[in-house]
Amino acid sequence: MNQPERPVRRLPLKPLLLVMGAAATVYAVLLGIFAETSPLTPLLALVSMAGAQAIALCLLNYLLRGLRWRLWMAHYGRQLKLGEAMRMYLAGYTFTPTPGNVGEAARGLLLARNPLSATQSLAIFGAERLADLLCLLLLCLPVAWWLAALVGPQWLAGLAGLAAVLVGLAVALLLKFRDRLLARFAWLREAWTCLATRPLLWLALSLVAWAAQGVAVWLLCREAGLSVDMLEATGFYALAMVGGALSLLPAGLGGMEAILTALLVAHGASAGLALAITVQVRLVTLWLAVAIGALALVYSAAICRDISFK
Repeated sequence: MNQPERPVRRLPLKPLLLVMGAAATVYAVLLGIFAETSPLTPLLALVSMAGAQAIALCLLNYLLRGLRWRLWMAHYGRQLKLGEAMRMYLAGYTFTPTPGNVGEAARGLLLARNPLSATQSLAIFGAERLADLLCLLLLCLPVAWWLAALVGPQWLAGLAGLAAVLVGLAVALLLKFRDRLLARFAWLREAWTCLATRPLLWLALSLVAWAAQGVAVWLLCREAGLSVDMLEATGFYALAMVGGALSLLPAGLGGMEAILTALLVAHGASAGLALAITVQVRLVTLWLAVAIGALALVYSAAICRDISFK
């Protein structure tokens, strides 16, 4: 009896290209309207020592998060060599411009040999997102005092109280329906087993990785002439990333940019300067990863042949 053919998992090139084109168009229009100099200035400003350092810190972020992914792949019996694991992890960044970054869940499915099951791949993706959210929330804490001075302690206390109530309600509902959720969504249970695997190691990798990108933001702010503390810049970036993630838009596009620009303006930057810094930040923290991921994906599929779309 002939074995049924596996369905082809096609690379969503058209939607990705549309997202990239739309983002580039919006960036260009906003820079043309608000920028104080040429729209190309933010890009050219990256050709500097600060730009090179920011890029290096972002590469460190990818390395550390790649090690975390390799750890969880080993949890499922996929013992990958360091170079192989990093190449496959980077290839997943091709799918970052998808709603909620959910396209990155395809990483484990694309292995040509012994791919993960859909449940296992979703479990690692869920563990990654939860770990990232936890660390980004921790990095938001340094800007709490700044926000208190900006909006007033009473407003901040009210918002904090509302957030505590919502979190408490979410936790209560989760505990009440935990068994039902775990029975219906097996990947949630698997994600918990990932997080229970060497928690101090993945927490350290995640925290240092996101702190590195926060320092990259601080370097770009300083290079642009905006006086901001390292902890504040890191907190601004973390807060913007959380807000962008909650929007569930592809890679947080629009939401992250709006929040970071608004925070920089509130800190004293002009609208043009804040927008230019935000574009630089997104170029080195998002679009650099997408470009590297596309190269890694093509190399893995065409040369190494250890990634397959069938």
